[in-house]
Amino acid sequence: MTAGGASTGADRGQRRASYQQARSRETKRVLVQAALALWRANGYAETTVADICRAAGVSKGLFYFYFPRKEDLLFEISMQSTDAARDTARELSHGPYEISAVVTATLSSLERSMRRNPPELIMEMVLEGLRYEYRALTSGEAASRSTLILGELFERAVAAGELPPHVDAARLARLAQSLISEGARHWAAGAYAGSSFTEVVSADIAVLIAGFRQLPPAKHVAPADHLAQADHLAQAD
Repeated sequence: MTAGGASTGADRGQRRASYQQARSRETKRVLVQAALALWRANGYAETTVADICRAAGVSKGLFYFYFPRKEDLLFEISMQSTDAARDTARELSHGPYEISAVVTATLSSLERSMRRNPPELIMEMVLEGLRYEYRALTSGEAASRSTLILGELFERAVAAGELPPHVDAARLARLAQSLISEGARHWAAGAYAGSSFTEVVSADIAVLIAGFRQLPPAKHVAPADHLAQADHLAQAD
């Protein structure tokens, strides 16, 4: 085969791969849209995989090729909202910024997404996110996708000096995520009355960040060390 022929074959292979990737993304998009429309209209529990396949115009085999379970499709939709909120935090943390303002804007982005869905669906998304983390922890394998919305923000804040160097950014992000998940669950249940999800949860995270900003507690001195110090002082006298 000539060099030109090899090049032409490689080009065809790249075009075929690009086409397959685009087709895969389109199939996933159609499934997501069909599932969301049915879940919003009929409820999550009442909608079957067969219903989603009919609405999307795909076979069950194709559905299961992309999503082994209905819950995996639910998780994919939940992660789309998570990724969008994380993108908001990433964009706003370029250049000068105030952490609390970025957190508020990020949660506001997430709340706009939540408001498009019925409470039952939000509850299911929260629960599936927790199940995903549990499966990752118990399997001993690293999670394939990060569910931490504010992880990158806190890491950048520590690196840039916006947060003190002693702050454990990963731990702070995990605790903040628990507040976000619980906040979404309580908000969906109507527990916040006239307050918005963003107002309540951003205030909770602000308190969390304030606690992490404090200097770490002084190291505990054992009683034996106290005695040794006293004996040393007595001998000096």
